[in-house]
Amino acid sequence: MSWKRFLLSFTFFKQLGLAFLIVCLSMFLFMQWINFTTNHGEEITVPNLSKLTLEEAEDKLDELDLDYELLDTVDYDPAFPKLTVVQQDPHPGSKVKENRVIYVKINAETYAKVRLPELVQKTYRQAVPTLKALGLEVGDTTYIPNLAKDMVLEMRMNGKKVRAGQQVLKMSKIDLVLGDGKIGFDEEELDSTNQIDSTVIE
Repeated sequence: MSWKRFLLSFTFFKQLGLAFLIVCLSMFLFMQWINFTTNHGEEITVPNLSKLTLEEAEDKLDELDLDYELLDTVDYDPAFPKLTVVQQDPHPGSKVKENRVIYVKINAETYAKVRLPELVQKTYRQAVPTLKALGLEVGDTTYIPNLAKDMVLEMRMNGKKVRAGQQVLKMSKIDLVLGDGKIGFDEEELDSTNQIDSTVIE
C-alpha cells in the first residue's frame, strides 16, 4: 500500500485518533498528579499568633499542619506578655500551603541592659537626647550651686549616684544634678574690683 493511500485510509485515522486519546489521557493524569502532590487549590489561612507562648503557637499551628521556626528574641515590649510572639512571617490572614514554616520572634523576658554614657560636664540639652537614644528616661533634675548653668554634675538612679560605664536596664530613669549658674562675683566684690582697677590706672 502506498503512503498516499495509507494516509487516507480508515486505519490511519483510527490510529491517529487513538494516539490523540492517549496523549490527552496522559496529560489529564499528569495534571491530576500535580494537583495532588502540590495541594493545588488547598490553601491554609495563617492564624494570628500574637501574644501566644511558643507552646500555644505550636499547638495552634499543628492543628493546621503548619510548622514554626523561632528567629530571634526582640527587645522587651511591655505591650506584650513576656516570652510571647511579637512578630510573625507570613502575617496573619496570609494563604499558604500545608507544612509551610511560620517564622516568629518573641518578646524578651525583661529589658536589655545598656551602659551609662558619660554625661558629666555635658549640658542638659546634650544629655537628654543621649539618654533617650539608649532607651533610658530622664528622671528628676535638681540644681546645686555651680558656676556652669545647666551643666550635668552628677547622675543618680533611685537616689544613688551612678557613673558612666555602669550597666542599667533600658527604660530606667536617670536623675540629673545640674549647676544653677548662680555662683559668681556679687555686686560688692565687683565694685571693690573696679575701685582697685581705677586706683592702679591712676
